[in-house]
Amino acid sequence: MATQFLTTYLTFRGEAADALHFYAQVFGGQPEIMRHGDMGAEGADADLVMHGQLDAPSGIRLMAADLPSFMEGATGGAGGVSLCLHGDDAEALRGYFNALSDGGEVRFPLEKQAWGDEYGELVDRFGIQWGANIGAS
Repeated sequence: MATQFLTTYLTFRGEAADALHFYAQVFGGQPEIMRHGDMGAEGADADLVMHGQLDAPSGIRLMAADLPSFMEGATGGAGGVSLCLHGDDAEALRGYFNALSDGGEVRFPLEKQAWGDEYGELVDRFGIQWGANIGAS
């Protein structure tokens, strides 16, 4: 049987490695980082992340890259995209939410909502918008 999945791929301007290391502190795992220089690029873009990936023990996967200087595009939380963590492991999700808020801004505290779940929103230190939804037991 064929499988399909969707991967989160975040773009940055020179902060992809820092972001992946921060997310590794939040979710666990060890980032794998390939830089443009590893593929022969020279000059100012050589140290930028061409492809980075974090596979956390929980199954969360994040990919990230730095846009080279010759490319235009949205980075960080721009473009109307936000990520949302879902599940019923309240302790883990609260921990992720609190860790992601370090150096960022909580826009909506993690609280019980009318639909019965706990939900909150924040923007992390890299401008990425996150939500967390803890399912009611």
